Amino acid sequence: MTAPRVARTRDELASLRATLAGRVAVVMTMGALHEGHAVLIREARTVADAVIVTIFLNPLQFAPGEDLDHYPKTFDADLVICAREGADAVFAPGPAVVYPHGDPDVRVAAGLLGDRLEGAHRPGHFDGVLTVVAKLLLLTHPDLAFFGEKDGQQLELIRRMVRDLDFPVRVVGVPTVRDDDGLALSSRNTYLTPSDRSAALSLNQALTAGARAAGEGAAAALAAALAVLDAQPQLAVDYLALVDDESWEDADETTARARLLVAARVGTTRLIDNVPLVFATPGERRVTSAPERAEG
Repeated sequence: MTAPRVARTRDELASLRATLAGRVAVVMTMGALHEGHAVLIREARTVADAVIVTIFLNPLQFAPGEDLDHYPKTFDADLVICAREGADAVFAPGPAVVYPHGDPDVRVAAGLLGDRLEGAHRPGHFDGVLTVVAKLLLLTHPDLAFFGEKDGQQLELIRRMVRDLDFPVRVVGVPTVRDDDGLALSSRNTYLTPSDRSAALSLNQALTAGARAAGEGAAAALAAALAVLDAQPQLAVDYLALVDDESWEDADETTARARLLVAARVGTTRLIDNVPLVFATPGERRVTSAPERAEG
């Protein structure tokens, strides 16, 4: 197991990047790596000649009162995971390196989708996400960029940014990684008490119930998922939504491919999750999980 080379400044990154030959992939993280991140690195390793992992806790995507100051920081453990999964390089800058002139006046606007769902509950969040992703793409010059499907709306917006602004990179989505009990892996899971975690399992249970009922149509899928959420008093649900997997408009009975999304607070922790669905054709009474889109 060879330790990846670490760059903390732009010059160090440029020098390191110049030594990487062939197809280069980037995996962007905020640190506190877990098995979900490990899978991203592992998937990148299978198709790229070199893999760069970025570890940067981006202040631009946190609103006042959110958990920026308390977000877990486990850099040494993160490096162990990067080494184990075969990352070649780690770019771990501080805010002054990424934003040398302070908070940028010019940012990438997420557009109409950026104001819906997560964006409605976290105003400006996706502008901060897209701005840092754009900067890290320009700094690392990858051929491929790997992101998790758990942050489904974020992934869709990154795909749109890359498409609309002609970034020379292929975006690869990787299916959500779950713990044995079904909870989607997240760095924020470390905040959960045992009671919180038990309640949080209702998120995946609701999505599973929605998928099972979707053979009856979009309304049935939403109703089944909502029934599970309503039965868990420890959840404070921000939204439950079913959207067309291409347009991200609300799904209806004509939708073929959809995504069922949920966001809720459990204790002091806010969690999100989603599953893809393929609705049955008219006359059929079944639904299956959709194959994840591999690229955009």
